[in-house]
Amino acid sequence: MSEIIKEELEVQGSITFANEVLATIAGIAAADIPGVAGMTGGFKDGVVEMIGKKSFTKGVKVVVAEGAVTVDVAVILDYGVKAPEVCKNIQTSVAKALDIMTGLKVNAVNVAVQGVKFKEIATTATVSE
Repeated sequence: MSEIIKEELEVQGSITFANEVLATIAGIAAADIPGVAGMTGGFKDGVVEMIGKKSFTKGVKVVVAEGAVTVDVAVILDYGVKAPEVCKNIQTSVAKALDIMTGLKVNAVNVAVQGVKFKEIATTATVSE
């Protein structure tokens, strides 16, 4: 009868995440929050360009130092939402997503509201004869 020998191997090494990966995780977590109309690419000649929700890394800056992450997120909010509440939800969601997916410590999630998106109002024109 043969014995089963269980050998546990401890692999030494490191895991690194590209900033683009961290920015994508943060961008998806931020864009999924109700009240977020989109992410912004930042200021160019004083004009904010609105980017669709599918460009998850736009408006997200990630800095990794000493195993901890600091994230800056620039968003456009829907008109009429409670901005402090939505921003707090963004901070919580981004920090949680990065922690769960990477195990990295999150120092801060800074949210900059760059604009407000207004809903389009349907207008009906009456034609008089």
